[in-house]
Amino acid sequence: MNTVYSINGPVIKVRSDPTQDSGQSTELSMLEMVYVGNKELIGEVIGVNSKETTIQVYEVTTGMQPGEPVRGTGAPVSATLGPGIISNIFDGIERPLRDIAQIDGAYISEGTQVEDLDTKRKWKVTVKARLGDEVTGGMIYATCPETSVIEHRCLVPPGISGKVTYAAADGSYTVNDHILTVTDSRGTDHELTLCQKWPIKTPRPFSRRLPIDRPLVTGQRVIDTVFPVAKGGTAAIPGGFGTGKTMTQHQLAKWCDADIIVYIGCGERGNEMTQVLEEFSGLIDPKTDRPLTDRTVLIANTSNMPVAAREASIYTGMTIAEYYRDMGYHIAIMADSTSRWAEALREISGRLEEMPAEEGFPAYLPSRLAAFYERAGYVENLCGTEGSVTVIGAVSPQGSDFSEPVTQNTKRFVRCFWALDKSLAYERHYPAINWNDSYSEYTDDLSGYFYANVDKDFMSCRQRIAAMLSEENKLMEIVKLIGSDVLPDDQKLIIETARVIRVGFLQQNAYHKDDTYVPLDKQFRMMSTILKLYDESARAISEGTVFSDILATGIFDTVIKMKYDIPNDRPEMFHELQAKIEQTVRGE
Repeated sequence: MNTVYSINGPVIKVRSDPTQDSGQSTELSMLEMVYVGNKELIGEVIGVNSKETTIQVYEVTTGMQPGEPVRGTGAPVSATLGPGIISNIFDGIERPLRDIAQIDGAYISEGTQVEDLDTKRKWKVTVKARLGDEVTGGMIYATCPETSVIEHRCLVPPGISGKVTYAAADGSYTVNDHILTVTDSRGTDHELTLCQKWPIKTPRPFSRRLPIDRPLVTGQRVIDTVFPVAKGGTAAIPGGFGTGKTMTQHQLAKWCDADIIVYIGCGERGNEMTQVLEEFSGLIDPKTDRPLTDRTVLIANTSNMPVAAREASIYTGMTIAEYYRDMGYHIAIMADSTSRWAEALREISGRLEEMPAEEGFPAYLPSRLAAFYERAGYVENLCGTEGSVTVIGAVSPQGSDFSEPVTQNTKRFVRCFWALDKSLAYERHYPAINWNDSYSEYTDDLSGYFYANVDKDFMSCRQRIAAMLSEENKLMEIVKLIGSDVLPDDQKLIIETARVIRVGFLQQNAYHKDDTYVPLDKQFRMMSTILKLYDESARAISEGTVFSDILATGIFDTVIKMKYDIPNDRPEMFHELQAKIEQTVRGE
């Protein structure tokens, strides 16, 4: 049998002890899930050679001694996928924390074993498959209401196909009850229940990738208009301590138009995860008038939990997201933060005595990041439906240094980069996304959607807004040297209009009922109004009006306040404001 030979934190080395051979095969295979020690801690094989096997343990190894047994399971680390995932909160290896709290209290004891899903709860199941039906992997064979807003669609596991030789009647069943029997072409019977296992590091299959051509609407103007992210796309939110990464992800989770939110707290502070849990429980989803937790999955691997489990938490969250994507849902993953995940890789790599790369991170950091972000996408599922997984990952560079390895490698694999700025955060400008350092490569892909669903001038307005911010950035370099008084009136107008864009458009108030979420139509009308102010003022200046006279009318401050003064459901009020701009600037 296999026994512990060496213990180095979460890294365990195992050798076979022939004196205790039970007569069974003791060979362990790569990525196999194992139970380590007398307490049967969960671990994963990460290295195999002829002499020893290396295992990373996802729990605290304090008190473990050499000679303790190691038992293989013959299967990789897998997630249990079935009804009961939504509205639950798990640790990094999908153990439900509420159930653990009833056993251990506030802290998880080593070796605690609980069922991933509630095996006693009965679900009201409607069986879709019938006797004699031919089914293939990915097809929906049963449904049940998982929450008041999410219908759980049980899928034939990929790789299984054949004829239905048994189908249960509609009724109430637990996740382990026998629902369907599929007999394949070799005559082998496959018994299907309401749940299935899937290896967390193996992407779930789909029919084909579809073009990314529709936005993930968040209601945040700086994102939807200036730096949009597509459904099935990838985005990074880098920022130093206190710049609002977590709060920005909270806002996106609350308001984006994804069907399901998977929130992964990877190595973050426990109080932040508590805040997520309390906020989401008390927040009413504007789309459904139900608590937001009815379409949210929380995975909490806080900073005081075992470091090795951080890596698993990212993959567990992605596997759950892919599972619901295969049902035909659109999923948004909030990974907070991938830097803590990378730090876990660095610590494990150091204990394995691997050759370090830049800043001590392992040489395979880029490939791990790529493998994670590449699992995002907008796809056609095996059952013919469409679904998507959008990944929004927070990055926590030390000292707000965006040149560090995690940020730089993340930029290689994401197409949307929302750089948070410490000075903006200190000025209470939220979201603190710096418009000069951020970018989105999805604007061209989404232009057709904006043209057809918002307004044909949406993209041209966006380009003018972005150009004006860029022009202001250049002019401010001059202002810092010689002051603004020497600038001609047309350049003073650009600076003042850019201030209206920054304060009146890019900055949002999460506590204001009409400003916390802004529909795309209102975003376009706000842009049009700002550009109307600029065009009218530029015309007046060209006809001899002094800019200071226009500024003295207070019309610029009036336009800034339109985000509060004009409700989301009163778009006709923009016509009144634009008429007022014309009259004021022309002195009528």
